[in-house]
Amino acid sequence: MALILVCRADNDLYGLLRHHRVAFEHFESVSKALATAASGDGLLILADDYPETLTSLDAAFYGFAARRGVRLYVEFPNVVPRHSAGEIREARWERAVVVSEAFAPAVPRRCILSLHRCRFVTIAADRPHLVLARVAGFDTAVYGVPAEASALLFEDPTGTLLVATTKLSQFLTGRYAPTAEWEAIWRWILRWACPESAFQPVSVMPTVRPTYSADASLPVDVEQQAFARGIAWFQRAKLFIHPSWAETAASRLETLPDGVGPGPARGWAVGDGSRGVIEGASSMIRPDGTQDWRYHVRNDCVGEVSMALAFAGALGALEEGGHIAANLNDFIYFDSVFAQGPRADPHSASYGLLSWTTKPPADGVYYGDDNARSMLGTMATSALLDTDRWTVPLLRCLLANLRTTGPQGFRGRRLEESELQAHGWYHFWTTPRIHHAPHYESWLWACYLWAYHHTGLELFLERAVTAIQMTMAAYPDAWHWTNGLQQERARMLLPLAWLVRVDAKPEHRAWLRLMAGELLKHQDTGGAIGEEIGASMYGAYGPPQTNEAYGTAEAPLIHRNGDPLCDLLYTGNFALVGLHEAAAATGDHLYAEAGDRLSAFLCRIQIRSERHPELDGGWFRAFDFGRWDYWASNADVGWGAWCIESGWTQAWITAVLAMRQMRTSLWALTADSQVGQHLGALLPVMMPDLFVC
Repeated sequence: MALILVCRADNDLYGLLRHHRVAFEHFESVSKALATAASGDGLLILADDYPETLTSLDAAFYGFAARRGVRLYVEFPNVVPRHSAGEIREARWERAVVVSEAFAPAVPRRCILSLHRCRFVTIAADRPHLVLARVAGFDTAVYGVPAEASALLFEDPTGTLLVATTKLSQFLTGRYAPTAEWEAIWRWILRWACPESAFQPVSVMPTVRPTYSADASLPVDVEQQAFARGIAWFQRAKLFIHPSWAETAASRLETLPDGVGPGPARGWAVGDGSRGVIEGASSMIRPDGTQDWRYHVRNDCVGEVSMALAFAGALGALEEGGHIAANLNDFIYFDSVFAQGPRADPHSASYGLLSWTTKPPADGVYYGDDNARSMLGTMATSALLDTDRWTVPLLRCLLANLRTTGPQGFRGRRLEESELQAHGWYHFWTTPRIHHAPHYESWLWACYLWAYHHTGLELFLERAVTAIQMTMAAYPDAWHWTNGLQQERARMLLPLAWLVRVDAKPEHRAWLRLMAGELLKHQDTGGAIGEEIGASMYGAYGPPQTNEAYGTAEAPLIHRNGDPLCDLLYTGNFALVGLHEAAAATGDHLYAEAGDRLSAFLCRIQIRSERHPELDGGWFRAFDFGRWDYWASNADVGWGAWCIESGWTQAWITAVLAMRQMRTSLWALTADSQVGQHLGALLPVMMPDLFVC
């Protein structure tokens, strides 16, 4: 029995079989291959012109193949005997689902796989093995497979024809996932084509993969290497807007759905930070393996990235790092809408705040958490560059957030320009509100503790401590979680660590130890921190409750507790910062050792890709530490499994790796801030009638 491939030499399956020295015959002409094929041979007609053009076959071809006794596999065909081929469609939220026992036990029934945004021809089939369907679940279709599912791989009743309605042989280029399951499916297809041949298992080297395996020995300088590659990612991905394509970026932000579309071209110039930084990679992967990018420009991302670049300059990883970092902070406070308009008017209720994004109407939205992370970035950059250039606007932003924080220390999910102007800042200062949601609140408390340490203003301390005490008393039953309970725990570590810095009494140390212990119950032996979903009544964005709900809202990466998944957008990244600061604040080996394990894990799973340099050195949001693969539920409508966030994820991971090299902490690094010198001048402006200075 012979295995015969009809395809161009750049086909993924062709390259894989040659790499593993699997014997096969190769033709680029269907007619020549069929003329050569003998009874019992396996003939694979692969879709060379996918995704634009169907594979052109006719009834005479199928008839001749049947008379020859050839076992025939065809991809993306224009016609199939005894079946009607319909329109070409593009998958968006549809996922591949196993609906037979053909691949068991390696790939069981209801197993979910991804072909991302594949194109497929609609063909009704009675005996499918794989279908495309909108299904919820981590890796199993928990609510079953909907009746309107589209056949993806099916056998003709004759038993000698296997049809793929898309190009399954694009598994490397299209980055089909998970890798191990697709290996198993292709072994099955090859055995189906040549039943009496002994195909040895072939391993796939994905074009986008973790840098190290789970058990590989790590080089002694692995953290330095990961930091350098993580910093290089910002420029390889061309996140810094350059004047030559600034109008294109602005147009894409304005006209594309949610500002998401093709990423910066490889030939585009890289900016110097003076026009800001785009948000990062979207989770949607195209058939050619490229990803869409998000063209939003957000103040939190800009501030966080400035910190990462300042560390790069300080450690010599990027000569111009300090210059770019300075430009980014100038962009925030002086050269963009973030701190301008009503935010620059001393008589405005939003004076001193930083707007969420540059795009209306979101330029009138204020998230306390985003303001906090931007300010933390500015604190670090100011220290690393040894400058007080942004000290006054930094303190102004601290006070602006403080005066819109309620008596119990909570600020709420977000504030908007219209309500601030309607009610004035004093309304928010005096109106009681309780919001046990660390995701939104806790890093502002960390900023307040830092501000108290540097200014001596008791109100910073009072409101932070009151809120922290109430939140710890409410744990866990009354905590509001966003995409999972673990992310709320991770967010609490930083303020609790800094509370120990300003007041190290036993109760505060106990709170920190409790929260770290609860988080680390889910740390895998390899360092990954697994996700956990809390009580549904307190969750803002839980797992989809139906198949139809998949992809319609924000969502966790897991579907149920126990799914082996770490989240580097909401949990692992912030846990790394919190554990680092906790270890520095207390000297406790628990935090240091957990941070060591997490750091090593992150170095292992950093993206390696020669084919996609725009991804190399980054960290995707999702990693399945059971499979050791980039995999998760991709239900989140905005930030799915394969996204890379420039600020929240990339900036904080690289910043902590830098601090580990420098043997310092964020608290210690910023110890010499002179922000307190300006308190006397700003208080009468920011909080008149409350203080006479």
